Amino acid sequence: MRTNKPILYPSLFNRLYSVWYRHFRIYTKNLVSNGLPPFLEPLIFLAGMGLGLSKFLVEMDHLPYIQFLATGLLVTTAMFTAAFECSFGTFIRMEFDKVYDGMLAAPINVRNLLIGEILWAGTKGFFFTFAVLCMLTLFGILPLNGSTLLSPFVGFLTGVMFASISLLITSFVKDINQFNFYFSGFLSPMFFFSGVVFPIGNLPPVLRPVAEIFPLTHTVRLVRAVCFFKFNYSLLLDFLFILVITLIVAYFAIQRLGRKLVT
Repeated sequence: MRTNKPILYPSLFNRLYSVWYRHFRIYTKNLVSNGLPPFLEPLIFLAGMGLGLSKFLVEMDHLPYIQFLATGLLVTTAMFTAAFECSFGTFIRMEFDKVYDGMLAAPINVRNLLIGEILWAGTKGFFFTFAVLCMLTLFGILPLNGSTLLSPFVGFLTGVMFASISLLITSFVKDINQFNFYFSGFLSPMFFFSGVVFPIGNLPPVLRPVAEIFPLTHTVRLVRAVCFFKFNYSLLLDFLFILVITLIVAYFAIQRLGRKLVT
């Protein structure tokens, strides 16, 4: 006698975790080569710019310049790692390695897969921000206390936001070389005009509204407030900006990439 037993699918948590865990296993296979750069890159940048310019720029926005620059680096490293992960990384997994074909044969759908990608990129943002914080603390640039320990969570938000943006860009890209426009034309200018190297108040008045549109501006402002425990109500607007941009962009990115993956 045949019985119609209900098919039990994994829970949403398990489906998302399976995508996250797959990336985690691949990443940790080469942990030294993958995990060492976030500890070294901020030191190279600070030695090249912070230590040199700090002799001429003693303070910036009422902070020692080396601290002003260092706090910005906490989230820029999260931005770049999430952008690489969900642009070049996603494109290679989708077009060359065909990784997603095998993953979608498991009991997960496209939405689960792409949300798992975003969460993994956010986790890398958390880790990279923490790695930078460790080096800044080791060299006495920032203290390690309850306030600065919150900065990796801002790194997570940064990673999730730029993962969503990068997935949307990936949905339009037809050739891997087209990502050069994204990095050179969007991310690199944003690095310099979002308050990382100098306050956006120093920009010409006509450019300040443009800087406020840049997503990085809001995470830089948020991480500085967290590191120095200087909060005000305007930070709620920064947080809402991050949340709204992430949700809207992620929605369209999942819709567009979902159609690519199932056709």
